[in-house]
Amino acid sequence: MTHQGSNSNSRSEPFQGKHIGIGISGGIAAYKVCHVVSQLNQAGALVDVMMTPSAQKFVGKATFQALSGRPVLCDPWEGPDPADPQHIRIARQLDVLLVAPASMNTIGRLAHGLTEDVVTLTAAGIEPRTTPRILAPSMNAAMWSQASTQRNLKLLQEDGWQVIPPDEGLQACQTVGPGRLPEPEVLLQAIADHLS
Repeated sequence: MTHQGSNSNSRSEPFQGKHIGIGISGGIAAYKVCHVVSQLNQAGALVDVMMTPSAQKFVGKATFQALSGRPVLCDPWEGPDPADPQHIRIARQLDVLLVAPASMNTIGRLAHGLTEDVVTLTAAGIEPRTTPRILAPSMNAAMWSQASTQRNLKLLQEDGWQVIPPDEGLQACQTVGPGRLPEPEVLLQAIADHLS
């Protein structure tokens, strides 16, 4: 029991007091991000969750509000002051941004500067020289193997994004191959590596 406690304390250390953005795009793997948000919140991080419209079809906004203890941003213009768009303010405050799951659509938008939702808008407002940006792709194996997907990922890496390679295995569509979102511990470790 003591050993578990010491692990928990050492794990929370890099996250304590940090402002972490989690951008969620559409995909069944969004359920894994619930654990990531919960762990970050329990470790003392300030967690702002942003969701695309497609993401909300898989996991509800209320779930992430409960797990983060903060409002979830789904509309870039929502908030108490329309003259102060929250996505810009949040982007300036973040210590790190993780986009997970990153769908084929979101990857394409990020690669080509298309800011059509709160996740891509927030990412566009981040200063890349000072704030790490991490991308965790998740999609069907056939979508992962598309030349356009690989080309867009290469563009993002050239722009300074860290890309966490997807796992291989059985997918929700009953195909087997690369494209599974890595386990929450892998995502948490990637964030911790940048913060430390």
